[in-house]
Amino acid sequence: MESQTIEFEGSGGVTLIADAWGDPDADPILFMHGGGQTRHSWGGAAELLAGKGWRTLSVDLRGHGDSGWSPNGDYEAVHFVADINAVLSQLGRKAVLVGASLGGRTATFVVGNGAPDLCRALVLVDITPKIEAKGAERILAFMNKHPNGFTTVEDAADAVAEYREHRSRPKDVSGLKKNLRLRDDGRWYWHWDPKFLDRRHPHDEEASREISEAASKIQIPTLLVRGGSSDVVSLENVQDFKRLVPHAEFVDVAEAGHMVAGDRNDAFTAGVVEFLERTFD
Repeated sequence: MESQTIEFEGSGGVTLIADAWGDPDADPILFMHGGGQTRHSWGGAAELLAGKGWRTLSVDLRGHGDSGWSPNGDYEAVHFVADINAVLSQLGRKAVLVGASLGGRTATFVVGNGAPDLCRALVLVDITPKIEAKGAERILAFMNKHPNGFTTVEDAADAVAEYREHRSRPKDVSGLKKNLRLRDDGRWYWHWDPKFLDRRHPHDEEASREISEAASKIQIPTLLVRGGSSDVVSLENVQDFKRLVPHAEFVDVAEAGHMVAGDRNDAFTAGVVEFLERTFD
């Protein structure tokens, strides 16, 4: 199934780029990637769900992929939430939100505080209000590690393989080019704004309190998907989330780390399909 690339007007004049699959008149599912990733993280799941009758959209969040960068470095939670509120308003109909990590935090705020009347259901992928500090710091260390880019795409693939230590390095790394850009100096750089890392720590005590408060207001059908080998979300974090959102369903995907859809897209997508069929059929 071919995708269509479309634009949305985000907050503060930032243009957001998204890929869309399926019938434009079908009920929408909006996918939001994690920090440092792009809309291409969701291609397999989005295409499969479009084949089941949904209109699926995977958006590059501000400062990531082909979406605009904020000239003022506006990358706090409030700015991502304002962008998604704007996207939902432009869609003009209630959507299912699917968010991983940064995208999941954004979705939690949108559903809890932003535009709950524009959301039908919520799928959070390996993100909860409270997370494991060690796992979060490992992500930040990875994102900060190569400010001067890479000589080759192969070098970038080596860096990813080092981070995703529980997964084997793929032989064909050409797909990684979607997350990289070749600059005039001849080096490959991750395609996100370095100013993104200058924001307030997203998991400090105040941030955790704010997102916990937002989560406690969630009323729509909710599914939490955890990577069984995740070092970011522990089973204790899951239980804390279920105290905040008692009606939430939970799926633990074996042999997957923090990047659940990338590690086990088949199991991830199956869990989401079953949740949506139970909820809306």
